[in-house]
Amino acid sequence: MVEADVAAVSAIRVTGWKAAYVGIVPQSHLDGMTVEADTRRRRQHFRESKAGPTNLVAVDTLGRVVGWACFGPFRGAGTPAATGELYALYVQPSLIGSGIGRTLLEAVHAHALARGFDRMRLWVIDENTRARRFYERAGYVADGAVQADDYDGVSVSEARYQRTL
Repeated sequence: MVEADVAAVSAIRVTGWKAAYVGIVPQSHLDGMTVEADTRRRRQHFRESKAGPTNLVAVDTLGRVVGWACFGPFRGAGTPAATGELYALYVQPSLIGSGIGRTLLEAVHAHALARGFDRMRLWVIDENTRARRFYERAGYVADGAVQADDYDGVSVSEARYQRTL
């Protein structure tokens, strides 16, 4: 991913949230999400984190960004240094099921191995059954860890998954 991809990544992320989380995350939170605001935040984060996370994009035959994944070291305390975390994986909603997500995830695994990670972890919103099935088909297993994030005063539970690379 290069900085010129940030706006396209933000568009995929925001439309992805609005498609995947209806009825799961409060509608007020989804309605408040804009591509412009996400682009500003993501561009700032991209500039500041050159040595941290790895961002990968999938492009179609016309060179348009159609998917994005981001990973880096696992952010949990007391975790071995060889444990990576998939921070995000989004595909343009109209292309879900086309294999782009699987291809991105395979690329994440290859890059993670090259960075010295031997295990990957990720968090999935409990009610996002489509994503949970996707990761389970890719060999990820829920390990029993849970956490919750607050969206407009509503607690949304997440399950942690992991996989050995």
